[in-house]
Amino acid sequence: MDSVVRAVDVGFGNTKFVTGVSGSEVRCGVIPSIAYPSVRDPATLPAAERRRTIAIPINGLFYEVGPEVELASDNLCGTHLHDRYTEMPEYMALLRGALALMKVPAIDLLVVGLPVGHFMAKKAALERAVVGTHDIGGGRSVQVRKAFAVAQPQGALLYYAATHGRLGTIAHEQSLIIDPGARTFDWLVARGMRLVLKTSDSVSRGVSDILRVIAKDIGTEIGTPYTDFDAIDRALRSGKSPMVYQKAFDISRLMPVAHSHAQRAVGAMLERIPADYSFQNIVLVGGGAFLYRKAVREAFPRHRIHEVREPIFANVRGFQLAGMNFMRPAAGDDAAPADKAAPASSEGAGA
Repeated sequence: MDSVVRAVDVGFGNTKFVTGVSGSEVRCGVIPSIAYPSVRDPATLPAAERRRTIAIPINGLFYEVGPEVELASDNLCGTHLHDRYTEMPEYMALLRGALALMKVPAIDLLVVGLPVGHFMAKKAALERAVVGTHDIGGGRSVQVRKAFAVAQPQGALLYYAATHGRLGTIAHEQSLIIDPGARTFDWLVARGMRLVLKTSDSVSRGVSDILRVIAKDIGTEIGTPYTDFDAIDRALRSGKSPMVYQKAFDISRLMPVAHSHAQRAVGAMLERIPADYSFQNIVLVGGGAFLYRKAVREAFPRHRIHEVREPIFANVRGFQLAGMNFMRPAAGDDAAPADKAAPASSEGAGA
């Protein structure tokens, strides 16, 4: 019987997860990274008040997660994850919510992700926490038999190489993977598939900072604090103006400040990476890629910047491929070159 492999990437803005694999297609789902705590099980609410959410029991509370969790949360109680987020019950609630939506009773290998800046410090503890039997509510549970953690952009590197037929050649090249997320701006320098720790890192200059800067400027103009970050995010992605006091607010004139923020994030990365001529591949991924694209291209004018389809799922799809490679029988001599290395491998500070 084939091993069951799944992947989850609990990000600061969204939790991405793999629901299944069919041939070369890796099917994914996504829910907001919000876990709303309550002393009562939301399943006991009247039918008219129920939402498309899952109630995860942890330490005497029910953490509501899922596609419609924003109908339950408020400005004070929604989860805003911080640097210790993997140690919080909200993280486990999001992970278990993803497990519930996968609809499998047991997983032989679960691959999870960490920001680059937290990878080595939190990898072992996270792997231990993920293994075991997880209560997903309603009398159901999911057993995870083995887990390993991967630096988030490392998954994107594998996904890029696999989808572009580069698994054979990229093993001998140096790559830079840039992953702007909701809270952190991550980058990973890799030799082949190996993470080079001394030049890979994260800074807290993600999309949420851009949204806050724009919201502050809107608030200054309208004369009252403005905090509808979701409306700004939708406007940036769709190109449609958000409605403020029943009128369309033109945020296009605020884009220079967003670009300036992106430039500062890229500048922090440029201070720590090798000379740009050493990279054979520069890949931009992540849900915030569109906001940083211009700044990245300005920073590397002599390179082609590669992107992937559905960049928000690049990391978790790479996690899935890494896990499947890892679980492939050792006798499989026809395995791709990337199969020979564990996905979490890295080079130390002296590399």
